[in-house]
Amino acid sequence: MNRRVVVTGMAVNTPLGDTMDGFLDGLLQNRSAITRWRSIDTEQVYGKIGGDLGDYDCGSALAALTERIPSDIALRLKRLMRRAPWATKLSMLLAVSAYVDAGLADADIDPVACATIVAGHNQNSNYFYGQFHQFGEEPDYIDPLFSLHVLDTDHGGSVSEVLQTRGPLYTVGGACASGNLALRLAVDEIRFRGLEQVVLVAPVLDLSPIEIHGLAMMGAISFESFNDNPSAASRPFDVRREGFVPSHGGASLIVESLDSARRRGARIYAEILAVEANSDGNHLPLPSQEGQTRLMRRALDQASLEPADIDYVNAHATSTPLGDLTEIASIKDVFAEHAYRLKINAPKSLLGHTCWSAPTVETIAAILQMRAGCLHRSVNIDDLDPEVDLDVCRAGNAEWKVRRFMKNSFGFGGINCVSVFADYDDA
Repeated sequence: MNRRVVVTGMAVNTPLGDTMDGFLDGLLQNRSAITRWRSIDTEQVYGKIGGDLGDYDCGSALAALTERIPSDIALRLKRLMRRAPWATKLSMLLAVSAYVDAGLADADIDPVACATIVAGHNQNSNYFYGQFHQFGEEPDYIDPLFSLHVLDTDHGGSVSEVLQTRGPLYTVGGACASGNLALRLAVDEIRFRGLEQVVLVAPVLDLSPIEIHGLAMMGAISFESFNDNPSAASRPFDVRREGFVPSHGGASLIVESLDSARRRGARIYAEILAVEANSDGNHLPLPSQEGQTRLMRRALDQASLEPADIDYVNAHATSTPLGDLTEIASIKDVFAEHAYRLKINAPKSLLGHTCWSAPTVETIAAILQMRAGCLHRSVNIDDLDPEVDLDVCRAGNAEWKVRRFMKNSFGFGGINCVSVFADYDDA
């Protein structure tokens, strides 16, 4: 239980960028990832806007990556990407990029001591949607590997085959908390199961028109006021917020024991101090202040920290009327007077909501900001909700020393998971 766990590799792919530098630049330049959907047919769909990666050039990304990896990994990656669905291709590119970033591609590691964990569920929805329509037209023309490719496990199996990892492999689904739940299990594999590395993949959710329309009909997403001004649609903490903006985006983390990282002389991005989870006993998307408060306190206890030890909260902040206020009230419950000394920002104001991968994408955003000593502005807060009286980085980017931060994630169905990280130099 005393084994220390760190992050040694990272990779991200969002409309703001598919490199660490490009992603951070996009955040600090306050660029919005939100446009009208190009890759999704929205003719019959209320929701017309989102963060779109549908035209991402996987071929060019593959060519650039193969120049940096051993030939055997490159051959397996090329072969598997030839037939894989779009989202699975991106998962492999992300995992290999993080593996290379961690220095594992050329390291002498035990593949049996390296696990693969995939965050999320129903990943290839648009692929399924397309195959369903193809089946209606001509059944024999569906993808011959449909029954394999439609499974979430295909993401993990493909990553494991490319990297030849031989430790445990599984998926964990918890709606918008999936990325943090996967991180919790990654930490457990190292602390309690004796593993040394975990490849955590948070795939790009391949959204389909029917999902977007369903979210609009439920009143969960923005679709009424900003279809003609997409970049203004995601507006956490603003009085005109009307729901989240669904977005493409994925990420991968290499989670490793500190002992292994030290033996390899690896670069350490951050130390993971705690990852805790609970639930609200309610299947509806109705956030619970009591549940969030209890969980944040538990995460601090597990990290052996006091509220005053946290410098920054990377908020869940989806831009829903109830969710944003519930999170602010929970933060005030937990941090009391220190809440007014915290910095809080809302990455979804720029990225939109990358759904199951959001905790992982936004954790990378938080780690990069911690290392840069600068927090991005929460954009589109033109008229701050009067119930929000904390510093949510409304005015602009903030130069801020972050030693420890908290990452909140609260998913549909009352699924909550909170993580706490530290700058390794200060840990």
